[in-house]
Amino acid sequence: MTILVTGARGNIGSQVVTRLHAAGGSLRASSRRSGDLAVPPGVQTVTLDLREPGTYRAALDGVTRVFLYAEPDGVADFLKAADEAGVRKVVVLSSNTVLLPGADQDPLARHHRVVEEAVFASGLPHVLLRPGAFASNALGWSTDIREGRAVQQPFADAQMAPVHDADVADVAAAALAEGSGMPEAVPLSGPQSLSFRAEVGIIADLLGREIHVRDMDRAEAAETMGRFVPPPVLTSLLDQWEAALAQPADTSATCEPWTGAPARTFRQWVEEHLGAFGDAPAG
Repeated sequence: MTILVTGARGNIGSQVVTRLHAAGGSLRASSRRSGDLAVPPGVQTVTLDLREPGTYRAALDGVTRVFLYAEPDGVADFLKAADEAGVRKVVVLSSNTVLLPGADQDPLARHHRVVEEAVFASGLPHVLLRPGAFASNALGWSTDIREGRAVQQPFADAQMAPVHDADVADVAAAALAEGSGMPEAVPLSGPQSLSFRAEVGIIADLLGREIHVRDMDRAEAAETMGRFVPPPVLTSLLDQWEAALAQPADTSATCEPWTGAPARTFRQWVEEHLGAFGDAPAG
């Protein structure tokens, strides 16, 4: 019985592969470009593109469980093929944006809602992982920080509960285990409510130098970020950040009930990726 990991070149998917390989058992990693996959010895690789039904058969042969990235295009056809192939469980990397008011119209939420709705319609047993903001979103500041510029962040005092990607991968691996006992939907948060300004402060502390934060109002953010973010997506982001000014983020949905380990902090994530932001202080 084989587990199929889709999107195995991605940040979460690659970590899920590593964890499942360490646990033993038959494992198959897939990507649209399987030749680019770097996997542990003994892990099968296969090309899978949800938009190309001709890639389904080889990917699903002998598979009983699937880790599925939230890709709307072709997902209903893929899930139908998975059911026919004998898949007994699907674990989906979704998002907590599906719970937002007006999620059906929100472009960020809708992407994941389409996948979740297809999973519901398939009738397959499933676990929907719904993480909030990833700690790795901080990489968006890395160039400015490395080059000594101020971080420009709309709604800099908005509160998030950044979740470490390794915690999400740990929960995904646990959900794919036989008899995991997880509910059909699992929200995931980090252990601390932090403003963007506080996150930058943690990076500054570990680098041993000051980093200025320049708050942007909505109009300026729309002009600056609108150069590279599609308007509907930008509106969704700004709406979420503005709403997050009102109160601390919910930190009640950490990985600990599912992994037995305390959730990793944002500071831990920065320590592991400090080189992306600059050189650590000597000594």
